[in-house]
Amino acid sequence: MAFDFNIKNDYCKRVWDDVSTRYADQEHFLQAAGLVLETISPVVDTMPELEATAVLERFVEPERIIMFRVPWTDDQGKPHVNRGFRVQFNSAIGPYKGGLRFSPEVGLDVLKFLGFEQVLKNSLTTLPMGGGKGGSDFDPHGKSDGEVMRFCQSFMTELCRHIGPDTDVPAGDKGVGGREVAWMFGQYKRIKNEFTGVLTGKGLDFGGSLIRPEATGYGLIYFAECMLAKMGTDFKGKTAIISGDGNVAQYACEKATQLGAKVITLSDSSGYILDEDGIDAEKLAFVMEFRAAHKKIDEYVKKYPKAKFFKGEKPWGVKADLAFPCATQDEIYLADAEKLVKNGVKLVAEGANMPTREDAIKFLQKSGVIFAPGKASNAGGVAVSGLEMSQNSERLSWTREEVDAKLKQIMTNIHDNAYATAEKYATKQDYVSGANIYGFLKVARAMMAQGLV
Repeated sequence: MAFDFNIKNDYCKRVWDDVSTRYADQEHFLQAAGLVLETISPVVDTMPELEATAVLERFVEPERIIMFRVPWTDDQGKPHVNRGFRVQFNSAIGPYKGGLRFSPEVGLDVLKFLGFEQVLKNSLTTLPMGGGKGGSDFDPHGKSDGEVMRFCQSFMTELCRHIGPDTDVPAGDKGVGGREVAWMFGQYKRIKNEFTGVLTGKGLDFGGSLIRPEATGYGLIYFAECMLAKMGTDFKGKTAIISGDGNVAQYACEKATQLGAKVITLSDSSGYILDEDGIDAEKLAFVMEFRAAHKKIDEYVKKYPKAKFFKGEKPWGVKADLAFPCATQDEIYLADAEKLVKNGVKLVAEGANMPTREDAIKFLQKSGVIFAPGKASNAGGVAVSGLEMSQNSERLSWTREEVDAKLKQIMTNIHDNAYATAEKYATKQDYVSGANIYGFLKVARAMMAQGLV
């Protein structure tokens, strides 16, 4: 895919030309890198020392990429081999931090884009965390508990030599929930003979943090609440459309409903459901129940026949005030953005990682839609992971109320910093530029201070 980035700074342009040529086959990574290089141009203009110390050349290259084979056996004793990865992108402000994804689409392109975004996301939280991402092309769907456990143990047998509580602290991501994190933690402990906070998203009985499952969804809504306040309004009486039906979507739905919005859609890979009466607490509990049983979203209309199921479609053509893409990357293309604008959506905040294509983002912004990029609005998950690291280091466990209050404050700070930075360097309410510049500056200053590393 050809990208149309308007990169005005000569240094940024030169780095973009180089990286887009070298990694021409890595579309997701190039979209992430190009959008950042475009939006940070105003600050790079004022800092010639960045070029003198080759900060951008280092910034767009991972410090380290680890690739390995993961052999495992199925329940019939047949051997299989998958590929494992860990992209340790940048450790300038802290140990590498980012999730592990088990999904067939996992490869260097996806993991480099996720790791690159994670660097800026973690910087925005102001917590001392670098950025990384990892995983495998293993598909846990349709596998037995025993098969997934054996895979997790084999995966960690190799990964354990590259991570540690002060080196690299992975978490879960798509295809990796609390079950998988627990099995990997157990294998790490068995091999290393130590109980440390090497993984986050652990169970509450062995070092996990309250609010961690809810964190990304809650944080998304806390961020959007700040955006609405700047617009002079709030969630009360607003209609919201949400994609996805996993943790992020579920808890975004829950918190938005608590704040007075009416959420009318959820989705999965098979299509979306539309409930004009709103997905209240009772209905959401049913979603969580069938989702935990790995059933598809059309289960909803079997119990609530007034709702409608749209097979193979996305919810972006539904009339609403607010939109929250919470499923996966590449959910909103230009045609989808046009539908959102046509149907009156005034705010889009990303709950997933880069669900909106570059041309769609620009169309939404030009059309007056206030847009929040995932690196800012979905940072709640990694923020609470950082809080889990702190609790592990102190051998403490904070209450639900303490963690929730800290999460809300972190999301408010991310919003306010992105908003203020946008006003200083870009255009008012341009959260994309504000988040990219604020996150980049902290990392860049740390890189320059530490020398050519």
